[in-house]
Amino acid sequence: MTTLLIRNARITTLDPRVPQADALAVVDGRIAAIGAEAEVRAGLANPTVINAGGRRLVPGLNDSHTHLIRGGLNYNLELRWDGLRSLSDAMAMLKAQVDNTPAPQWVRVVGGFTAEQFVEKRLPTLAELNAIAPDTPVFLLHLYDRALLNRAALRACGYDRNTPDPPGGQIARDSLGNPTGLLLAKPNALILYATLAKGPRLPIEYQANSTRHFMRELNRLGITSVIDAGGGFQNYPEDYQVIEQLHRDGDLTVRIAYNLFTQNKGKEVQDFQQWSEMLAPRQGDDLLRHNGAGEMLVFSAADFELFNEPRPELPAGMEPELAEVVKLLVEKRWPFRIHATYDESIDRILDVYEQVNREIPFDGLHWFIDHAETITPRNIDRIRALGGGLAIQHRMAYQGEAFVQRYGAEAARHTPPVRRMLQAGLPVGAGTDATRVASYNPWVALSWLVTGRTVGGLALYGEENLLEREEALRLWTQGSAWFSGDDGRKGTLAVDQLADFCVLSSDYFAVDDAAIADITSVLTVVGGRVVHGDGEFGPLAPTLPPAMPDWSPVNRFGGYHVGGAATGLAAHAHVHGAGGCRTHAHGHAAAHPVPTDAPNAFWGALGCSCFAF
Repeated sequence: MTTLLIRNARITTLDPRVPQADALAVVDGRIAAIGAEAEVRAGLANPTVINAGGRRLVPGLNDSHTHLIRGGLNYNLELRWDGLRSLSDAMAMLKAQVDNTPAPQWVRVVGGFTAEQFVEKRLPTLAELNAIAPDTPVFLLHLYDRALLNRAALRACGYDRNTPDPPGGQIARDSLGNPTGLLLAKPNALILYATLAKGPRLPIEYQANSTRHFMRELNRLGITSVIDAGGGFQNYPEDYQVIEQLHRDGDLTVRIAYNLFTQNKGKEVQDFQQWSEMLAPRQGDDLLRHNGAGEMLVFSAADFELFNEPRPELPAGMEPELAEVVKLLVEKRWPFRIHATYDESIDRILDVYEQVNREIPFDGLHWFIDHAETITPRNIDRIRALGGGLAIQHRMAYQGEAFVQRYGAEAARHTPPVRRMLQAGLPVGAGTDATRVASYNPWVALSWLVTGRTVGGLALYGEENLLEREEALRLWTQGSAWFSGDDGRKGTLAVDQLADFCVLSSDYFAVDDAAIADITSVLTVVGGRVVHGDGEFGPLAPTLPPAMPDWSPVNRFGGYHVGGAATGLAAHAHVHGAGGCRTHAHGHAAAHPVPTDAPNAFWGALGCSCFAF
């Protein structure tokens, strides 16, 4: 669609010059006109016309901190509990997926939920997991504090009484020393990451399909852009091949700016030196662009957000290690970001930044701190003086109860101090930190900013730290644009800006507070191209092939469960294609027009992931 006209819409532009409109025109991927329909229509030659039916239309949402690239590679393997209100429903979904998952695959529930969201206010017991799945490995990640593994998963991982506890983690054991299936982060999540990495992976062709499904799920929720913060076990360039191929094929439906996350403790400088020789700052285009370094710059500067554990103290040798990396990045003019939850960590990090800035001026280089839940006004002002920003996420919506239990309700009232950040006048962008802690649903984050409540219903903030709905929306649009160097190019519906927008299922500005988290997009447009449509707009969107493999939880249960009820529970049991895999006797491989005879060949394991072992 080179010329597109959206009419009969209630448009929130976030442009003070034209704050409201009822029509907009798109030409060659950018906003060409916006305002009253008669004025917008004038001069358009044979546009494609879409009637929005009087619905609210807003700029496309932009997640300033997420993990789309890593999450996309695994999305089709994961059963999502995001949004569910009942552990009973969650366990019914788990049982149905266990029954549909072929050996030796796992059933994985990887983040996006908290026990507090369930009416039962608890996680499943290990006994319940073992009863549901005696033979199929089940891995359940709850925030970054624990993982639950059934006995089959312990066997698949090789965990037994002789397996030592890794540094920073604990394997819970029975009286005989045998692992029970409970893994605890004490205080870091390496044991959880490392265990998850032991599971089967999808072949690269399936990873591409998985990433497309994850992007479409984000489009369903109105997301048109993200900034990818890298992540543990996310290696460059190996784990970026899929996203780069989708870009070349024209299959990206979300704009991605990606940061590179060092994976090598003690060799962080070498990582960034090597990458700076491979990539120029901001290399790429409007759909896929390099965005600098982080969120891990050096391992010694990383604190952890487990509020049910004591605050970790950064090691004494952190400062010189961080200074060496930041000097390199400033010299190379690479933007950078850093994970820092606690003010005590931020204070020491800023000491390093101020020192480096005196030697090599930052001089307008974009840099920012992620998370910053307990940052003080003093350090907010220091960030502003150095020209930095703050990227906040709704982790407190998932971990607020744990924070209150440890630090008290009064301390939680400004965690994070969003209002104070905005009053200071520095850039603030909003995001989710999905997928392994909070959900990727931006409307849950918007609900948290507006209401101050956790997904379990706990009121965290007073009126002094709540945002008006338009303020919150700005953080998800204009605010986040700064963090990828796109301020003035997207985030506002104004002439010459990128034509990224969504038409909402319900009016964000009119629904009750409790209904904000249930909003979706019925029409999502990226660069003037329809990437998602629901209901009457469904035929406008490109057809997405089914999730691969065919037993993927996505095919039956989808992603975020809008309204709190489990999606897909009433569906009939999935039936695999007729005939069997001639190598492994799994019927789910038979429908694919590729060879399955040779047990030692790559495709000999099609559909059952024997190749992963």
